[in-house]
Amino acid sequence: MKFLHIIGARPQFIKYFPIQQAIRRAEANYSIENLVIHTGQHYDYRMSKIFFDELGIDEPDYHLEVGSGGHGQQTGLVMQRVEEVLFKEQPDIMIVYGDTNSTLGGALAAAKMHIPVAHVEAGLRSFNKRMPEEINRILTDHVSAYLFCPSETAVGNLRREGFAGDIPLILTVGDVMYDMLRHALVLAQEKSVILSDLGLQEKQYTLMTLHRAENTDDPQQLATVIRFINEVTNGQKVVFPMHPRMVKVYQGGPVKFADHVRIIEPLGYFDMLMLLQNACQLFTDSGGMQKEAYWLKVPCITLRDETEWVETIATGWNVLYEHYQDRRHPRTDSVNAYGDGNAAEKIINTLCRGKEYHV
Repeated sequence: MKFLHIIGARPQFIKYFPIQQAIRRAEANYSIENLVIHTGQHYDYRMSKIFFDELGIDEPDYHLEVGSGGHGQQTGLVMQRVEEVLFKEQPDIMIVYGDTNSTLGGALAAAKMHIPVAHVEAGLRSFNKRMPEEINRILTDHVSAYLFCPSETAVGNLRREGFAGDIPLILTVGDVMYDMLRHALVLAQEKSVILSDLGLQEKQYTLMTLHRAENTDDPQQLATVIRFINEVTNGQKVVFPMHPRMVKVYQGGPVKFADHVRIIEPLGYFDMLMLLQNACQLFTDSGGMQKEAYWLKVPCITLRDETEWVETIATGWNVLYEHYQDRRHPRTDSVNAYGDGNAAEKIINTLCRGKEYHV
C-alpha cells in the first residue's frame, strides 16, 4: 500500500503528525510505503519548518515550492506539480487535509488520474461561499473516495448534499487535531517557556490570532475587527502573534491596534498551545484554534460571521463576535463532540483494510 500525502500549510502539518504516527504503528501488520509532498504554500520557517523540527515530522519526499500568490495561481501550480509526482509514484491513495488551496489542488490532480482521494476533515460547511476555504472543502469532498468526518454534523452536511450509499465511503472518525492535542500538551508543558519569555501570568491576558482572507484582504472588514478588539479588550493585556498574511496589510492600513495589544512574531505549536491553555480568553478566526479552545475550556470569540465548528457554539465555549455581549450564557462540560482522540488510528486502519473506492 502506497500512501501519498499533500501538506502545505501550518494546520496541515499539525493534522498530518498523528497520521504519521498511526502509519508507523500500522506497519507492524501492513506493508506501507509512505510519501509526503510539501507544496510550500507556507514556506516561512515560523510557519513551516519549525513544525517539522518540533514534532519530529519526517522530511517531505517532495518540495513543490509553490509559495504565495492568488488562489487560481496557487491551486493551479499545486495541480501541475502534484500531477508530475503522481505520474512518477503512482500511489494507491492520496490523502489530503482540511481546506487549503493545497488540499484542493492535490485532490483535483489525483481525481483526474483516477487515484482515490481520502479527505481528512471532510463534511465541514460554513455555508459562506465567499470564503475560499468553503469552495475548497466542497470541491474536495465531491472528488474524494473516502470522506473522514470529524463529527456527526459533518456527516449530516454530506447527506444533505446528496451523498448516499457506500461510494464514497463516509465515516465519522473524530478529529485528528484532538489526537494531536492529547499528544502535544504534555510535551508543550515540558518544553515551552513562552509565558516567562513574554512576562505573562496565567489567565491574566487575552490571546488573539487573525489570518483568514475574509478579514485580512478586505480593508474595511479589517478596520472593523481592529476597532472591535480595541474596544472590547480595553484595559486588558492582549498578545497577538501576527500571521505573515497580516503584516503588509496592517502596516499599510489606516487603523491600528491600541497600545494594550502586543504584536509578536508567529510562534511554534508548543508555544501557541501554552499561550492558549493559559489565556483567559481567545479571539480568533482560526478553525483549529476554536477547537483547541473548546478542548482546553478557554472561552473563544470567533472573528467571523459564521463557523463550521458549530458544536463549539452549541456548548457555549465559542461565540461569534457579533454576539459578543451574549457570551456569558452557560457553558457545558458535555462529551467531546469530536471523537475520542483515536481518529488517526481509525483512518489508517480503514485505508489499510478497506477495498479501493473509486469516484
